[in-house]
Amino acid sequence: MKNYFFIAIKRAFYAVLSFVLILTCSCKGTSGNGGESPAPADTLEKVVPLEELFLPDTSYASAGKVVFVVEKSDSLDHFLKDVDDRYASDFSSFTFRRNMLRDASFGGRLEHRPDTVEISWKFNTPEDNFNTRLGNWGGGTGWTGQPVYVRWKEDDIDKFRSAGVLADSSFSGEEIIFTSLNARAYFLDFNTGTRTRKDLNVLNTIKGSPSLDPELKNLYIGQGVSRSTPMCLLCVDLLKHQITYRFSDSKAWRNWGAFDSSPVVAGGYLIWPGENGSIYKFEREQGGLRLLETLRYKVNGVAPGIESSIAIWRNYGWWQDNHGNIVCINLNTMKPVWHLYNHDDSDGTVVCRLEEGVPYIFAASEVDRQGMAGNCHFLKINGLDGSIVWEQKIPCTRIDLGGKILDGGVYSTPLLGGGNCSNMIFANVCRNKSSKAKGELMALSTTDGSVLYSVPFHNFCWSSPVAFYDKEDNMYIFTGDGEGFIYLIDAKTGTVIHSRKVAYNFESSPTVHGNAAVVGSRVNGIYKFVIK
Repeated sequence: MKNYFFIAIKRAFYAVLSFVLILTCSCKGTSGNGGESPAPADTLEKVVPLEELFLPDTSYASAGKVVFVVEKSDSLDHFLKDVDDRYASDFSSFTFRRNMLRDASFGGRLEHRPDTVEISWKFNTPEDNFNTRLGNWGGGTGWTGQPVYVRWKEDDIDKFRSAGVLADSSFSGEEIIFTSLNARAYFLDFNTGTRTRKDLNVLNTIKGSPSLDPELKNLYIGQGVSRSTPMCLLCVDLLKHQITYRFSDSKAWRNWGAFDSSPVVAGGYLIWPGENGSIYKFEREQGGLRLLETLRYKVNGVAPGIESSIAIWRNYGWWQDNHGNIVCINLNTMKPVWHLYNHDDSDGTVVCRLEEGVPYIFAASEVDRQGMAGNCHFLKINGLDGSIVWEQKIPCTRIDLGGKILDGGVYSTPLLGGGNCSNMIFANVCRNKSSKAKGELMALSTTDGSVLYSVPFHNFCWSSPVAFYDKEDNMYIFTGDGEGFIYLIDAKTGTVIHSRKVAYNFESSPTVHGNAAVVGSRVNGIYKFVIK
């Protein structure tokens, strides 16, 4: 009853507001002006009630496979305050794949068709020799490891200077923030690669991508491997340059407390999936968070872990987990809308694209639970009801790397095409022994899922590809592989324009600004590449 009462009050409010606006317009349109024809009425943008922008509060039959509870910290309904994408209008890149849709629309621009890639700077992280129960993680960045890029406003810089947190007095205002496998966060000048702030001890190994709050000076970091303390999620107050909030969940249905997922602000709340099988909705404030609601779920009696990041449009959110479940929830109620099984472990983040007002979801699986050989299932899904538009099966295998099994399939997040490639989608695929190449960039049609071409790599590939466009809107792809090679590819044809070995292993995904990409390698090098 609370929901219906809430909606009724809001509808009454908007009805009164609309009446007042109409009356105001009528008065303005008929006011006297010396016997001349009446002045035209002012045109006002139609006020669309928020509840009309919300997607349906429904549950399809497939959602019945999801056993769940929603735990609330109070008796209130914490509906989204708006449906805006707070990341889309800013040229900065605050979260994994840049925005709520996770479509990697970084806006990389080139003056002309490129022919080479140069290294602008390299930053080396120290290596951590601490032996965790999962081994020694060294330095550099791992999967997904995308840095944050931010261009601070002058008043923000003044606040940082007043607080004494900046290490460089000549700071340009453009900052790169990344977290390392060595349990540190680093802050660099985008233009020079020099430190802008002191390194920050974040206590445990970090594999995922940090996220910067689009409205507050909060940096959100999820821990990935325990060194000496239990894993948790962190809020760093950048005005104090210190950890001011830590959260772990002793009531989680899965006993693995990592947070590789990159959180996102939607409707004024922070949404953060965990590898403990829970989705959290937080209220935000400077330097802190307050837990409002938690969704816990099981499928077939198992609480899966979520390593992917959630994609969001309006009040619907989509993710995939390590048991092959793709789930859609209503972020207003935190309840499942639909469920789809995609055959195998799925760690890459789903991507959302609107087509004639309908959100479509692109998702791909790995080859893990199928055994040593199987298929990567690449899907296009109607995001409203979970129906499959097309499915492409890509044969892949697992391989034994001296006692460690490397899975096949897609770890990366797909890249939607734009410009002259608007009907294409791209993904790095670990083929291993099922193909001549261990890894490939595959181009598929967004219309029917057909494979248009593939580009062989020197090794497996977990990094997510990124796009650049020239003045004629021709698309180019930049990516790296597990052998440490970088590639610049003509996205329309698959022609490799430039390739060379640079580092040991690019697991991490790049962030893009202008004609540059910043990405870390698996050992200790963080690189700024310039596309020319």
